[in-house]
Amino acid sequence: MSQPLTPRQPSGPQGPARGQSSATPQGHAPSAHSDFSRPGAIDLSKIAATSPAAPQPGQAGASTGSYVVDVTEAELNDVIQQSVNYPVILALLSANDPGSNQLRSMLTRLADESAGRWLLAVVDIDTQPRIAQALQVTAIPTVLALLAGQAIPLFQGTADEAQVRGVLEQVMASAVANGVAGHVKPVSHGEAGPDPRFAAADTAMEAEDYDRAADEFGKLLAANPKDSEAAAGQATARLMSRAANADPEATLAAAKAAPDDVPAAMAASDVDMIAGRPKDAFGRLIGLIRTTAGDERDAVRTRLLELFETMDQADPELLAARRALGAALY
Repeated sequence: MSQPLTPRQPSGPQGPARGQSSATPQGHAPSAHSDFSRPGAIDLSKIAATSPAAPQPGQAGASTGSYVVDVTEAELNDVIQQSVNYPVILALLSANDPGSNQLRSMLTRLADESAGRWLLAVVDIDTQPRIAQALQVTAIPTVLALLAGQAIPLFQGTADEAQVRGVLEQVMASAVANGVAGHVKPVSHGEAGPDPRFAAADTAMEAEDYDRAADEFGKLLAANPKDSEAAAGQATARLMSRAANADPEATLAAAKAAPDDVPAAMAASDVDMIAGRPKDAFGRLIGLIRTTAGDERDAVRTRLLELFETMDQADPELLAARRALGAALY
């Protein structure tokens, strides 16, 4: 359950006022074509402008996990800037709250599973009350997404893993649709330096040169065919390249008018993926696998497997689609 924040009586500005909250989502992940300026999004530019300069690398808090950082006011500006390149999940927690600790453990594990698709940034509101006040947080735990410099409320309170995974996949789909698709370099906790493998590919993704990004990820796969991070990056880059100039409404209408048209169905599935509708994308292609044969069937299956690579491999919708694909093939 979420815990209301207790008003503080510090010598400086007070923390946020006491509020009530249930352990239900505060909002939904932004739509795939959101410009991140809709009501409910919090503009962080003023917060960032007043944050102290970030410390030198290696001086961050004692987070564990390869894609997890602890955030103070000193690091806040840097974290906000990072959200332009890749999604940041901002968790406002209390080390004294058991629910917060459980959620942190879950999010840390999911962040490491994502292998660089997003960064987990943790704020301890007991030591950083001004951040909680600036974000108008009234209860803990509270989880937000940072995308392109704005904060979008996701949920308050504890949630089961399936719910959290679903929310995260919506955020990832929105991020990809808006070109926020870079990879997070593993965080150094004093033992290892940053991973430089994705530098060239990330630069290309940030420049929206998706074909070059796919080539850069391909080089990594040539060196190590089992590199799942590179495979996911290449699949995402190819998806973005194919859909870059597509008209979503016209593409979906064309597929609806000719449901047996393989190229039209594959294009529509790309639109569905970018719009955060993987179930629709997978269902469309699995339906074609049931009715096609030969080269056409192989092409559809290959495209479907590539779309699978763009998702968290433990996502329930992906696991269901894999089972449906097996049934369709055999």
